[in-house]
Amino acid sequence: MTIAIYPGSFDPITNGHIDILKSGAEIFDKVIIAVSYNINKQGFLPVDIRVKLIEEAVKNIPNVEVDKFEGLTVEYAKKRGASVLLRGLRTSFDFEYELQLSQTNHSLYNDIKTVFLITKPEYNFISSSCVREILVNKGDISNFVPQAVAEYLNGGTF
Repeated sequence: MTIAIYPGSFDPITNGHIDILKSGAEIFDKVIIAVSYNINKQGFLPVDIRVKLIEEAVKNIPNVEVDKFEGLTVEYAKKRGASVLLRGLRTSFDFEYELQLSQTNHSLYNDIKTVFLITKPEYNFISSSCVREILVNKGDISNFVPQAVAEYLNGGTF
């Protein structure tokens, strides 16, 4: 069984993230969306809310699990028995950053492989920071995030 870790802050998760996840779920036996957090840093959304929103957004993808972790991604991957890190690319700028990260992770744990997947063109401009900026300025985010996320960020509850 090939387990892939899809790490990130997902603050909040976007339709671009979901696009990468769905592609990864078609390739790997199991994909764990690993929400990274740092107890000394406050995110836009609390990590437990991010996890709940992601669980709602992926509930119809059977081989996906949502978890949270703190620390090095490769240490989390070892703990979960994963051999692959799944990363999404939107632009060439993403590639340069992700290449460096991939090489660092490989030097820390040489049994881990990084697989890059490219988002569909309709998602390549969406980022969590863009969604936060639109939301703070009272714009409509409904085309950029899963429905449950849009509802929550627009004043909904669980």
